Amino acid sequence: MKRTILTLVLTAACISAQAQISELVRQGNATQLMHGGKPFIILGGELANSSASSGEYLDSRDTWKYLAESGVNTVLAPVYWELIEPEEGRYDFSTVDYLLKSARANGQKLILLWFGSWKNSMSCYAPSWVKRGFNSEFELAANSDGSIPEIMSAFSERNVRADAKAFASLMKYIRKADGSEGTVIMVQVENEIGMLGDARDHSRLAQNAYNSPVPYDMMYMLTSGKANDHINDVWKAAGKATTGSWKEVFGSSLEADEIFMAYWYARYTERVAAAGKAEYDIPMFVNTALNSRGRKAGEYPSAGPLAHLMPIWKTVAPSIDIICPDIYDKGFASWISQYATADNQLFIPEVRQEPENGARVFYALGHHAAIGFSPFSIDNMPQEKDYPLKKAYELLTPALDLIAEKQAAGKIYGMLADATEKETVLTINGIDFKCRHDLTLGWNPEAEDPDKWGETAVMIMDMGNDMYLFMGTGVVTTMSPADGRGRVGIERIDEISFDDYGKMQKIRRLNGDENHQGRHIRIPFGEYGAQLLKVYRY
Repeated sequence: MKRTILTLVLTAACISAQAQISELVRQGNATQLMHGGKPFIILGGELANSSASSGEYLDSRDTWKYLAESGVNTVLAPVYWELIEPEEGRYDFSTVDYLLKSARANGQKLILLWFGSWKNSMSCYAPSWVKRGFNSEFELAANSDGSIPEIMSAFSERNVRADAKAFASLMKYIRKADGSEGTVIMVQVENEIGMLGDARDHSRLAQNAYNSPVPYDMMYMLTSGKANDHINDVWKAAGKATTGSWKEVFGSSLEADEIFMAYWYARYTERVAAAGKAEYDIPMFVNTALNSRGRKAGEYPSAGPLAHLMPIWKTVAPSIDIICPDIYDKGFASWISQYATADNQLFIPEVRQEPENGARVFYALGHHAAIGFSPFSIDNMPQEKDYPLKKAYELLTPALDLIAEKQAAGKIYGMLADATEKETVLTINGIDFKCRHDLTLGWNPEAEDPDKWGETAVMIMDMGNDMYLFMGTGVVTTMSPADGRGRVGIERIDEISFDDYGKMQKIRRLNGDENHQGRHIRIPFGEYGAQLLKVYRY
């Protein structure tokens, strides 16, 4: 009997510990991050690059309390190879211990960012014992003109073995220190990988690989139809050879060089990620610096996990669960659409810190069923109480369970508006919801100044029985039958809030001036709110 009781206790403990390990699971219409047996949506913020190197620095600024009060439920924090392994084979996880302790004390989750071989292409976070061996024991990349950037070569066995060993040690430590707690929910492998100066590495090791036959897995991707138009076009222009060296298969061009380099960056990253997952199998992702502003390969970090190279990364690096965009350029909606694909769940780990993020998070969660959103340098976010991101996170937090439910059911929609793209029509249940930027009404004096048309967004959830929940900022919506027959009217609009248990609470009935005498549903520009609409048809 005692043995049976002990077995049951141990089994229950194992199940409890297992439940805290996060995983990505397909739930109906969406892939969701599951944690503790339920979907978890990340309202995140990434610390500035150097902040996590010093607990004293973060504590002196009351960072954790400030972030918790701002609605941040997940902190993205770098962990640095140079601090984790100051001497080869000797590890110091004190920075990790600090992050775990601080996050737990403030009821937050962590996503750790491994700054290993590469950070924004460069190898500045390599330990000093690695740097002292550059171009001898540890090989650097080389440009075609013979110059040597401080970028570790993806072709060096010594490089990848050292990085993979350190990363595996980190993941092993996290499993032991946090496996039963589940504070760490995901890990980023490297940071903004890519080659600068040239589209590819021209070092001795790289040239040997370039002149060797294209590996089988790459050829299989091409011949089995798994490549995208960009890769196929480069292959087709070179003659569609099915055997040969990289030059023979893809030809000589910047695009061909980038394809070659993407394969080897992905292969290196897979070695590192797989070593880590062997120790602790939680979701891992890579982030990418975008190929924006008309730059050519080598001018941006080329060959990283970019959208036009995604099939290569998906094929060669199966241990990487998500490929993520870092967004610092205009065109937010266009950029994220490239990374929200059938085989890649959208997560935005890094976006420029600016007021528009207060609207963008609604669009990402609604339109793409994103698992999370995270502005960069969150510890330097403005401290005004009504800063847009704070207001957005405050509104979203108690509704996250409902949002996750609607994401899985495919009953959530989103739109984003600005001075250029002012309206979008969302068709739901045979009704055209014409959503427009609030300033299109012309009532606000700011409508006359295009520079003041900040981004606005709304998220619409189908609640059933002709009821729709609107959440967001600065959007006015009218309804009409999609087939043009009859009319759609507003039966009622209730302004609502959520209690701590996620249950909707009515604040007030909106009518008259608040819905323009029954003409529209509106969340005014500069305000954040939730409104429950019931329609009727006649």
